[in-house]
Amino acid sequence: MNRKYIYQGHILSLVVQDNKWEIIEHAEAVAVLIMRGREVLGVMQHRPAINQTTWELPAGLIDEGETPLEAANRELAEEVQLTGDLELITQFYSSPGFTNEKLYVFEAKNLSEAYAEPDSDENIQLSWRDVDEVWEDIKQGKVAASSPTVLALAYARGANHVV
Repeated sequence: MNRKYIYQGHILSLVVQDNKWEIIEHAEAVAVLIMRGREVLGVMQHRPAINQTTWELPAGLIDEGETPLEAANRELAEEVQLTGDLELITQFYSSPGFTNEKLYVFEAKNLSEAYAEPDSDENIQLSWRDVDEVWEDIKQGKVAASSPTVLALAYARGANHVV
């Protein structure tokens, strides 16, 4: 296996493997589903890669030395000032045809207030949305969202979470 690094950055690297496969090596990440009855807590933020404001679950990268659970707890405190019991819903690769990015989606229960200093470059706004309404807005292209957000919404709609 011949690997040539074309670019190495903070969260991703571009590799050409065997003079054929273009691969993006990407840091692993977490997302956290937070439900309140029929509502889901999301964060709205501008995403330069798509030049749009998205509605997403609280999420972030796993820091070196952190477990996915530790990262999910940190992101929960940093982005929405909450803590709780976290249960892994699923883990998956975002697009294994070209990247090794692995995502872990957790559900938070038994919530209480917490505080952690948000990242200095984050400008987010909290937004509670009805699970079915935000699903329809994403489906119709009215709202942009990430893959872990869509997956967690499908889980929430299909599980006994929505009463």
